Amino acid sequence: MGRTDVMAWVESPLQLLGAAEWAETHGKTVGVAGRLTPQMSETAEELLARGARFGVLEPYVGIPWAMLARHGHWLIGDGFSGQFRLAATVLGPRRLSFLDDGAGALAYAATLAGERPYERPHQREGRLHRLLGPLAHERVARRAVAGQVEIFTAFDLGGARVAALEERGYRISRHRFAGIRRTPPRTSTGAVRETLGARIILGSARPTDGRMPLSEYREWIGRVADRGPAVYVPHRRASTAQRAAVAAVPGIRIVEPALPIEVLLAGTTRALALFTLPSSTTTTLPPILAGSGSRLHVGPADVGPCLAAPATIGRDR
Repeated sequence: MGRTDVMAWVESPLQLLGAAEWAETHGKTVGVAGRLTPQMSETAEELLARGARFGVLEPYVGIPWAMLARHGHWLIGDGFSGQFRLAATVLGPRRLSFLDDGAGALAYAATLAGERPYERPHQREGRLHRLLGPLAHERVARRAVAGQVEIFTAFDLGGARVAALEERGYRISRHRFAGIRRTPPRTSTGAVRETLGARIILGSARPTDGRMPLSEYREWIGRVADRGPAVYVPHRRASTAQRAAVAAVPGIRIVEPALPIEVLLAGTTRALALFTLPSSTTTTLPPILAGSGSRLHVGPADVGPCLAAPATIGRDR
């Protein structure tokens, strides 16, 4: 493909999908520097097969200095990253577009709106990160005043926060995964999708991250399985112990696709019942499955009521 002044710096499949949606929305070819984390190569192959407007794709470790220096417009997957803070401070990009990094997109938008410090939520940052935070924030804020910073997101940031961001010069662009939804999957992807069945439990990394006891997590899985057999899709960062605990639950069949659930299910017309803990999937899956009649159940504390009265994913309005 041709040369482009736009590059995406991404490290997760959801960030890569955001880059593809940005390119489709803006009608531009985007070069990609992608960290080789789980599912990244497979997601890139699937998106390319579905017509993603990607130019050169370069795997990287650390900061892709040379690629960043060649491009004036950066699409950034993780604005809290210490590596981004350093690169932005040293190189000073002309334009920035921030993509969704799961629910972290909300915290980052709150940071840019002046609601909280420039630091990653729920983490104790090192001295260098704390030093670079204000410097990177100043760089980003300056470009926003010049009208050169965009937040490209599937999340509802809230009216007050959007107003605060726009007052500072940030441009907010909402999207609903229109690009991935209107392109057919590869034959192999469609075959994997069929193996999932109609009841799907979306795994969480909460036990692995120490945010939920494994016993409580297994209990949630068991309550869902008590109401009928289900396929369990592990989170890509789930531990071996977590996988083993779930595998022991009667009525559970584990399927480990090499794609994120948003890419795997995009465009399906089957009515599915999906079970998840509170996460970014409660934002990303409704537009992905719009019009399918699927239902999204959120647990675990409210798993009973949600199973009885789940939200139906309806048609676009």
